[in-house]
Amino acid sequence: MEIKVAKNAGFCFGVRRAVELANTLSSEGKPVYTYGEIIHNETVVKELEEKGVKVVNNLDELKEPDKGTLIIRSHGIPKSDYDKLSKMGVCYKDATCPFVKKIHKLAREYSENFNNQIVIVGAEDHPEVVGIKGWCLTEPVIIGNVEEALNYSENSEKTHVILAQTTFNLNKFQDIVEIFKKKRYYSIVLNTICNATAERQTETEKLAEKADAMIVVGGRHSSNTQKLYDICIKKCVDTYYIHTPEDLDLGKLKKFRCVGITAGASTPNNIIEEVRTKMAEMSFAEMLEQEESLKNPVHTGAVVKGQVIAVKEDEIIFNIGYKADGILTKNEYSNTPTDLTTVAKVGDEMEVKVLKLNDGDGQVLLTYKRLAAEKGNKRLEEAFNNKEVLKAKVTQVLNGGLSVVVDEARVFIPASLVSDTYEKNLDKYAGEEIEFVISEFNPKKRRVIGDRKQILAARKSELKKALFDKLAVGQVVDGKVKNVTDFGAFIDLGGADGLLHISEMSWGHIENPKKVFKVDDMVKSFVKDIQGEKIALSLKFEDQNPWAGAEEKFAVGNIVSGKVARMTDFGAFIELEPGVDALLHVSQIAANHVEKPSDVLKTGEEVTAKIVDFNAETKKISLSIKALLVGADEAEEKTSEDENQAE
Repeated sequence: MEIKVAKNAGFCFGVRRAVELANTLSSEGKPVYTYGEIIHNETVVKELEEKGVKVVNNLDELKEPDKGTLIIRSHGIPKSDYDKLSKMGVCYKDATCPFVKKIHKLAREYSENFNNQIVIVGAEDHPEVVGIKGWCLTEPVIIGNVEEALNYSENSEKTHVILAQTTFNLNKFQDIVEIFKKKRYYSIVLNTICNATAERQTETEKLAEKADAMIVVGGRHSSNTQKLYDICIKKCVDTYYIHTPEDLDLGKLKKFRCVGITAGASTPNNIIEEVRTKMAEMSFAEMLEQEESLKNPVHTGAVVKGQVIAVKEDEIIFNIGYKADGILTKNEYSNTPTDLTTVAKVGDEMEVKVLKLNDGDGQVLLTYKRLAAEKGNKRLEEAFNNKEVLKAKVTQVLNGGLSVVVDEARVFIPASLVSDTYEKNLDKYAGEEIEFVISEFNPKKRRVIGDRKQILAARKSELKKALFDKLAVGQVVDGKVKNVTDFGAFIDLGGADGLLHISEMSWGHIENPKKVFKVDDMVKSFVKDIQGEKIALSLKFEDQNPWAGAEEKFAVGNIVSGKVARMTDFGAFIELEPGVDALLHVSQIAANHVEKPSDVLKTGEEVTAKIVDFNAETKKISLSIKALLVGADEAEEKTSEDENQAE
């Protein structure tokens, strides 16, 4: 195993100076206090306590200040605390980091101008941010992350002076500054992130990209160590956050060839060195074990063939030709819960891998699923190199996507790669067999990514090309309703969608497409027009045109029946057939005078009337009920006169 330690890991200048000061003062025999924990590292704080250095979290705890010395830690304190210390007559040593002191000065100077809005980028409850805030003469704005920056909308007329916590992530700081620019705030950007912090974060990121696993060493409450962990986990999935060397799980690290170590500014060098030494000793022990394995065919990592000598529901016992029997537990057989009595019987032979020579009870611990996963990974690697389409069942629906298993090797398909359209709910894929390709293969970092989207997109592209190659205006096509809107329906033609506009749904009047069609309905239509990749469809087939032969059906003098479709003040429109409306003028509704059609008629009411005028060119028909009651000639004459007045 190769072990790489980040060059800038461990104590920064400010922290080292504060810890050294505490050690020096504690050796003088007088009481020593620190205002808050001197650094966010439990081990260091405990060691100082054993030397008599007491932590006070409130200045009022200093009962006899004249007999001891208070150390102001590197994070710094508010201006009001300095004033209080002076009034109390406390003897103190100021170990505030010079970089932090500089921020205090900037915050003070820029806040003297009330047209400035101080913006502190950092964690609101972090001691350093609390201290910076205490040097501002006006109330500052504290932004902790990108989301808070996006939601910020106050004081748009002021000049925004942007400062940063010294240990804040440089990339996130730049993102926040960019958001303020996009919001068109006039800003003065003061990048107060400590150079050592930026260098440590950059170096950690580069190391995490190359390593198979990362160890991040630091205190539980250390902000800068947490940021290092966040950087590592994005680049290396096998990242472990430990606080002391005792937290190190050497068993998890055995499988990695290269392990990187980084540490926060509050981690002493001796702890980093202890972690490195433990890992180096493990590497040496591995070498001895490998040497021993050359002599003994049954060793950790060996693939052996075993014969089943006993089967229980939760374990299988093998004879592996060794001084001890081999045990295969349910958890090491498969990732899927399985009753082992259903998969093996006495006498069966099975290829297994040695996980541990001694499981604590003198037996050899075996694994089948890890051997299968290794073979599965080889299968996935071949599929990745050959761009092969794989098929597997979805075993898990996760928040961010789907998990499938190929020969015990897991593949993750992110939600964005599940489909070529947005999928709000992935639950429908649970237990389904789906096709995908491997778009990313990095088993060392446990990144094996599947992609179903590109398969769907490629097939859709092929279907689209085939469709447009044969599609022509006037062609009758079958399709399925994909979506219905107020203006029409989109029909999936198998490769492309066509729009069936509301005006093309019927020869008659359609009030709302949603009352006629629903998703997944099958529709037979014809292509009315093609403009590039836009397809216009229609259901107004010519052989169903209600105006065909209308001269005979609706000739002047014919008596017809229809329903009142709609009414205006000057008359009612009667639907004789779907797509054929005729005007019944208000003066022709009755023999007596009618003020307006709605006084005597209702929408949907069926009426019988006589056709008194027909114009094939303009597709206008005039009706009269009155003509059935009085002489036809008189009615026609009156209709002509009334229509001229209406015009």
